[in-house]
Amino acid sequence: MDSSTTDSFREALLDLKAELEELEFISKDAIKPVTLDQSAVGRLSRMDAMQGAEMAQEASRRRKLQLSRIPSALARIESGDFGRCLECDELIVIGRLRIDPTYVCCIKCTT
Repeated sequence: MDSSTTDSFREALLDLKAELEELEFISKDAIKPVTLDQSAVGRLSRMDAMQGAEMAQEASRRRKLQLSRIPSALARIESGDFGRCLECDELIVIGRLRIDPTYVCCIKCTT
């Protein structure tokens, strides 16, 4: 992989990190537990709010997981190992890395 390609992936990873951190900051109120004050909200509204909070918590979990993968992807760029499968050492298809530059395995080794 040439240096301009790895530079573009470095920029994409840094942009992704900034975007995920912003989303995490914006959505921190959505993951708060739902209060069960029956005088303030009806039962169905509470259920909807609880489901929304659970969905927000899962989205937050996925963002944090993605954020945790970015430093190692950046380290692989610096070491020259970026774009190589950790299992078989073959090149990972560029299209796959464009979908998610934190992938560490090729399609063969993922399945």
